Amino acid sequence: MLPLTPRPDPAPPATVVPLRQRPRLLRLRLSTETLLLLVCLWFTLLANRSFVQQALKGRDWADASAWGLGAALLLGVLFLHWLLLAPLAWRWSVKPLLAVLAVIAAGASFYTQRYGVYLDPTMMRNVLRTDWHEAGELLGPALLLHLLLMAGPPLVLLWRTDLIARSWPRALLYRLIGWLAVLALLVALGLAVFQPLSSLMRNQKELRYLVTPANVVWSLAAVARADAKAHAAPRQPIGLDARPGPSWAAPGRPQLLVLVVGETARAANWGLSGYARQTTPKLAALPVINFVHATSCGTNTETSVPCLFAPVGRRDYDEDRIRGSESLLHLLARVGVGVTWRDNQSGCKGVCDGLPQQQVADIQPAAQCPEGRCLDEGLLRGLGDILHHARGHQLLVLHQLGNHGPSYFRRYPPAFARFQPECRSDDLRTCSREQIVNAYDNALLYTDHVLAELIGALQAEAGRVDGALLYVSDHGESLGEANLYLHGLPYAIAPAVQKQVPMLMWFSDGFAQARGLDLGCLKARAATPAAHDHVFHTVLGLLDVRTALHEPAWDLAAPCRRTAAAS
Repeated sequence: MLPLTPRPDPAPPATVVPLRQRPRLLRLRLSTETLLLLVCLWFTLLANRSFVQQALKGRDWADASAWGLGAALLLGVLFLHWLLLAPLAWRWSVKPLLAVLAVIAAGASFYTQRYGVYLDPTMMRNVLRTDWHEAGELLGPALLLHLLLMAGPPLVLLWRTDLIARSWPRALLYRLIGWLAVLALLVALGLAVFQPLSSLMRNQKELRYLVTPANVVWSLAAVARADAKAHAAPRQPIGLDARPGPSWAAPGRPQLLVLVVGETARAANWGLSGYARQTTPKLAALPVINFVHATSCGTNTETSVPCLFAPVGRRDYDEDRIRGSESLLHLLARVGVGVTWRDNQSGCKGVCDGLPQQQVADIQPAAQCPEGRCLDEGLLRGLGDILHHARGHQLLVLHQLGNHGPSYFRRYPPAFARFQPECRSDDLRTCSREQIVNAYDNALLYTDHVLAELIGALQAEAGRVDGALLYVSDHGESLGEANLYLHGLPYAIAPAVQKQVPMLMWFSDGFAQARGLDLGCLKARAATPAAHDHVFHTVLGLLDVRTALHEPAWDLAAPCRRTAAAS
C-alpha cells in the first residue's frame, strides 16, 4: 500500500476589506486651519497680480525696498483673507465656502488682469444689472480656460482632502489661537512697512478693489446693503413746486424734445470734436451744436444714468441721495410733460420707474434683432406716428446700445464697416489695437447715421411739431491705452477717455423761436466746458418748467434766451 499523504490545509478565505477602510491614494489629511491657509495662499499668489502690479507701479525694481514692499503686500493679503474667513470656515462649511470663493477669485482675476477693471460696488452693480446678451459677450473660451487653470487646482485640493476631526472645544481653542497669531503677524507686518503702506492706502484708496476675492465679497455686500436701503422706503419726490412756464399758455405747435442717452461713445473718437477720422460725416452736414469739452458723471451706466437725471450730479455726488429720490422724468411727468422712455439696452436704472416705457426688442421685428440684440435704428421705429400724435409738451428719451463693448462689431450693420481691418471677436486681446479702434469707429459711424435719421424725421414734421434733440453719451471707453480696455474704473483714477463724452444739440426753427434761443450764442457756449450736471437744468429750461431746483448757471441755454422764457 502506498503511504497516505496528508492533504494540505485549504487556503483561508480572502478577507474582504470594507470600501471605507481601503487606503485611498493621493489624499491629504489636513486641519481646517491648514486647508484654509493653503487656499488663501493660492488666492494671494495667483489672483492678486493686478493688485501688486498697481501697488508697485513706478517703483524701481533695482531697489530692495520695492521687493520688500511687494512681499509685505502679498503676506498682508494672505493674512487678511485668513482672518476674514476663519470665523466662517469650520469643518462642515470650509469646503463649500472655499470652492465658491475659488471660482469667484478666478473669474475676478480674469477681468482685473485682462481689462484692468476695478471690482468696486459700482462695477458690481453694473455686473448685476447687465442683461444676458451683454454678459454673453464677455464670456468665452478664454474665460473658461482661465477658470480651469485658476480654480481647478484648489477645487482638486478640496476634493482630495480629509479634514482632521476635533471636538468643538478643541476646534474653538485651535481657531482662537490661530486667529490671534495671524492677527499679531498682520499688525507686526503693518508696523514694519507702515510708512510706504500708509502712503499707498491714502493716495490710492481704490487699490483695495483689486484685492481678490475680498473685493467681490465686499462690493456685493455693499450693493445688497444699498439696494435694501433703497427698497425700504419709496423714492423721495423732488420739485414739488414745479409748474408750467408762461409759454405753455400760448397757443402753438406741440413741443417735442428728444433726449438721446448714448452708450460708451468717447469724445476722443468723435469726428465733430476734432478726431482725425470723420466718424460723424452726416452730423457734420447738419446745423448741430457740438459741445467739444463735455464730461460724464461716471464711468459706467449704473452711475451715469441716475446722475444724469438728478439735480446735483458729479459736482456734489451723493449716490444714496440720487438713488433714493425721484428723477427729472418724474418731475416733468407730474407737471404735465408727456414722458416716454424707449430702451435698447439694460433699462433706465430706476429713473423711469412708473412711467411709460418701451423696449426696442418688443416693437422691432425679430429679423432685425440678430441674436436677440437690436440695432439702434429700432429706436426710431414708429417715430412718425409719435410725431403725428404729439400734443402739448413731450419728452422722448432714447437709450442707445451705441458702442457697448467688447463686441463693437455687433453694433452696426455691414454697410457701416468702413474702417478696415476691424476686430470681429468678443475677446479684444485677440485683435490688434488698430482692429479694435476700427470696429469702435465703425460703431460711431452708425450712431452718426441714427442721429442724422432722427433729425431728418424731426425736420420732416417741422411744420406741425417743434422738435429739438439733445444727445449725450453716458461715459467713454478705453481702447487699449495703458493696457486698459472697456470702462468702469473708479472715477478718481479713470483716464480722460472714459470721462470725456460727445454732447450735441439740434433745434428746429420753430423750437428755437418758441424758446427765444440765440443759436449763435449757444454755439459759442458749446466751445466751453459742459458736463452731465448741465442736463437736468437744461432740459427744465428747454421745456419751460419752473421750479426752485432749476439753476440757471447750470442751464446751457439760459444765457442764450432772448425772451422771458428763462427762469
